[in-house]
Amino acid sequence: MLRAALGRSGLRLLAERTAMVRGEPAVAVSGRWLCSKPQDGGSSFKIPAHRPTNLEKKMLVWGGRFKNESEIPEFVSHEMVDSAKSKVRVKFSVIMMLLTIMGCIGMVISGKRAARRHETLASINLAKKAQLKSQSEE
Repeated sequence: MLRAALGRSGLRLLAERTAMVRGEPAVAVSGRWLCSKPQDGGSSFKIPAHRPTNLEKKMLVWGGRFKNESEIPEFVSHEMVDSAKSKVRVKFSVIMMLLTIMGCIGMVISGKRAARRHETLASINLAKKAQLKSQSEE
């Protein structure tokens, strides 16, 4: 169906004509008819390189890709940086969950200690109201 659509649109004929002008066989163009580069048997597609920033270098190290920042090459792939960012994001969220749980446990413990000392919100509010009442009478 795609071949028929390309045949009707004239794009296939244009691609074959350009291949003939360049001296390339038309068979090589039929697989990748939109590509302007000739095929040399293998795939000529390369992953674009990315120069990592200092923060991304730290993420690559903390994400477990490299032992230290000096081992990181000058250019890395986007997929490597994205996977390192994902790992760091997961580690950060796990740490935040643990800190939240520890904070909740700490608040429960301090609340129980305050209850043993009879320091409840009701008693604190009553003491404040009594103080304000005595100040207003003076």
